[in-house]
Amino acid sequence: RATADMPAELVDAVTRLVRLLDTPDDIGVLAPRVESEILYRLLTGPLGPALRQTATAAGSRIRAVITWLGDRFAEPVSIDQIAAEAGMSPATLHRHFTAATGMSPLRYQKQLRLLSARRQLLAGDVTAAQVAHNVGYTSATQFSREYRAFYGLPPVQDITRLRRHHFGRPGDEAHTLLARTIRGA
Repeated sequence: RATADMPAELVDAVTRLVRLLDTPDDIGVLAPRVESEILYRLLTGPLGPALRQTATAAGSRIRAVITWLGDRFAEPVSIDQIAAEAGMSPATLHRHFTAATGMSPLRYQKQLRLLSARRQLLAGDVTAAQVAHNVGYTSATQFSREYRAFYGLPPVQDITRLRRHHFGRPGDEAHTLLARTIRGA
């Protein structure tokens, strides 16, 4: 499994990308360049070899599985289903998937669910229970527990904190712009 501390240059580039949210007029021009820099830093940094591994034959099957999981993250899937999709045994899938992503396929699916849940909650008028169902949880309690473990706060508290500290207060121009961006409007 490949892990590494983020080099200062990568942290700087990611910080600049996030700060572009403060200057929406600059996003269209600067974001693509900063994103390219981030990719460059990732590929030439300590995790570069692991990232480049995705270009191999097994890597292309893992990329296909990543896409497949992205399309079905809200559905219940088993490791056997994922392995069959990859054309690998469960053990081989686990080894290659973990090498490429740093996590197991089911953990990756869980993170996709939680990231989608956070986006939906940030976008607006939906309850945590509705979002839990939307992203594939059968239990709102389990969703809240996993959300808290991942983000450090229960869903409602996390979204309130994000809106207040990072995106302005509801009604602010920055908050309205962010909500439109998240919704894709």
